[in-house]
Amino acid sequence: MASIRAQLTAAYAAALLTTVAVFAAISYATTLSADRTARQHAVEQYVASEADLLLRTVEQAEASGEPLVTYTTVIINKKLDSIPNVTPKLRTVLEGVPDYALVLDAKGRTLYNSFAFRQLDQDDQVALSQAALALRADTFPPATVQLRSRQLLVMARSVPSAGPITRVVAGSEAKDEGVAPIALGSAIFIAAPIIVLISIGAAYVIAGRAFRPVDGIINEVEAITDGRSLHRRLALDGSGDELTRLTRTLNAMIERLETSFAALRRFTADASHELKTPLTVMRADVEHAMAVPNASTEQLEPLEEALREVRRMSDLVDSLLTLARADEGRFDLIREPVPLEPLVREVYETAVILGEDAGISVYLPVLEDVTVSGDPTRLRQLFLNLVTNAIKYTPRDGRVDLSLSKRLDAITFTVRDSGIGIAANDLPHIFDRFWRADRVRSRASERGGFGLGLAIAQYIAHAHGGSLTVSSRLGRGSVFTVTLPIDLSNS
Repeated sequence: MASIRAQLTAAYAAALLTTVAVFAAISYATTLSADRTARQHAVEQYVASEADLLLRTVEQAEASGEPLVTYTTVIINKKLDSIPNVTPKLRTVLEGVPDYALVLDAKGRTLYNSFAFRQLDQDDQVALSQAALALRADTFPPATVQLRSRQLLVMARSVPSAGPITRVVAGSEAKDEGVAPIALGSAIFIAAPIIVLISIGAAYVIAGRAFRPVDGIINEVEAITDGRSLHRRLALDGSGDELTRLTRTLNAMIERLETSFAALRRFTADASHELKTPLTVMRADVEHAMAVPNASTEQLEPLEEALREVRRMSDLVDSLLTLARADEGRFDLIREPVPLEPLVREVYETAVILGEDAGISVYLPVLEDVTVSGDPTRLRQLFLNLVTNAIKYTPRDGRVDLSLSKRLDAITFTVRDSGIGIAANDLPHIFDRFWRADRVRSRASERGGFGLGLAIAQYIAHAHGGSLTVSSRLGRGSVFTVTLPIDLSNS
């Protein structure tokens, strides 16, 4: 099977050859149908049409009311002089006129000369300029001007307006062999639209067929969004070209990633599970040591600190185990109709207690009676994670508002705080595991955390078919919103 490069090369080569063949056939037929006299007349008509085109271009430019000529002040022989030129806008239009073209003012000064004119040597330029001044304007057929290097047919047109431009001159080569490009230009004018349409259509079809497999690969790779989608593989067509090799390479890479993610999840789950027992034993031993009667303050203080750290480690292990089980699809979720009004009220009462210790006021201005299908334990964990997070990052004398409201087919639980807020650059990462913004991290000594609470909260919301979003501005607080579908069977 040929490579895609070879396929594209062959296809475009075939399209190009077809286009060239059509172009050559039309050009040959047009040139062959005219005799010498007709070709000469065609050249004369061509020069006349170029002169008319120059005249119309200048008249249209004058009709716009914009200046046509600019003057550049220079010093010549210690005297100031002004050199006239057409404006850049008019020059751009005039550059579209082929062959030889001159634009003159009333003093016979050249305001513009075409690219073909500028390619002549100095003597031929002077000779053509002098001939342009000597020509009788508005006469047909064009006059013949013999230069050193070539013979030209030249025609002049007078500009009837009173503007700075008074004469335009157009010319073309008068050689017999020079007639062929004129006929060729006519052929191009006729055939160009057809050739362009054919080329665009062929290129579109060829490129679409060639890159359709690439689009398929892109769509399939985009569907593999996280570690839980790594079991998917890209389809192989067996053609053996570069795309097949790319697909095999991507599948091999995805397989290695899947193995790595699986090993990481197993390690996290196993380590978390193995750590639970020794931490439980350590906690029991520390609590037992603290319960010894007549213990001195010197003994109790390190024991209390050790107990706090053991509790923090236990919380971390529980969080890691929860996420590891979620990644493996073993997230414990028992669905049942859950009235949220008593659950949110319970969370609010807990938040009030937490807020009192931190000097923060907690309010529940909106509380509607709604029911969802879900796991009450996990929903309580979701709401408490958001509430404790809001209290943790709200300064003393701040405020936290909770609300539970009902929409048409969903409920929203909102936690609004007046805390330190989140920078715009940090918002896309706020639900990443072990991630905290620098400003939050800098306060770790007084607001400790592991950066897992929001990741767990988001997973619980997704597991219930809902979503968790955040909006925040640095220094102005944050708003976390949980959206869950309503249990219509119990509404």
